[in-house]
Amino acid sequence: MSKRENDSFSIEDLMQSFIKENNLSKGMQKMKVEEIWTKMMGPGIATHTTSVRLQNKTLIIQLSSSVLREELSYGKEKIIKMINEELGEEAIGKLMLV
Repeated sequence: MSKRENDSFSIEDLMQSFIKENNLSKGMQKMKVEEIWTKMMGPGIATHTTSVRLQNKTLIIQLSSSVLREELSYGKEKIIKMINEELGEEAIGKLMLV
């Protein structure tokens, strides 16, 4: 019988290596951005959000309320900064509210 190695790995480390090996980081990043948007903006804004997409460092948010779109446009830089801080990297360079 062969001897087992007693190296222990955390699940987080195993998931990170799996994501890197299978080139899934961009897809995971897109999912995280959607979750962060809902968490940071709260249920009031989340109900008026119809789509959250990340394309080439541009976060595209589709809103059903033109008034809300106008209000959020005043704080674009702050929103970008907050989401990037939550992600832990500079994943977003531009925010488009449509």
